[in-house]
Amino acid sequence: MNRRSRRKVLIIAIVFGVAVAAVLGLTAFEENLLYFYSPTQVKEGEAPQTHSFRVGGLVVDGSVKRAPDSLMVQFDVTDNTEVMTVEYTGILPDLFREGQGIVAMGNLQADGKFVAQEVLAKHDENYMPPEVAAALKASEQAAKAKSGKI
Repeated sequence: MNRRSRRKVLIIAIVFGVAVAAVLGLTAFEENLLYFYSPTQVKEGEAPQTHSFRVGGLVVDGSVKRAPDSLMVQFDVTDNTEVMTVEYTGILPDLFREGQGIVAMGNLQADGKFVAQEVLAKHDENYMPPEVAAALKASEQAAKAKSGKI
């Protein structure tokens, strides 16, 4: 092989290596994204069935049920349009309570129950996670549009 042929092979190998690295990097990035969905979007089937995602809303008053002799807690979350059940085993944040905004990260089960691996609660009276605030506002506008009040 002459010098020119070796240079072409080297350039092709470098381009191929960069392309493979880019594909692998983008695939890993996509697999590790945690998208946010409101209860309405989950009920409409927009949420993935195969991997983790985040769901958020307000904890429904009177819906928190704690299992005796266990850290398992079950509660309902709403975006003021739809309600979905969340199950979590572990210690809830100190600021978790009924009527407050939360974001839970986990998987959707076949029965429609969301099993959370982590639950995050808002940190003061004036703060609500941006995703939860946007989902509540969107569901409010959708409800107004359905009732013809816009």
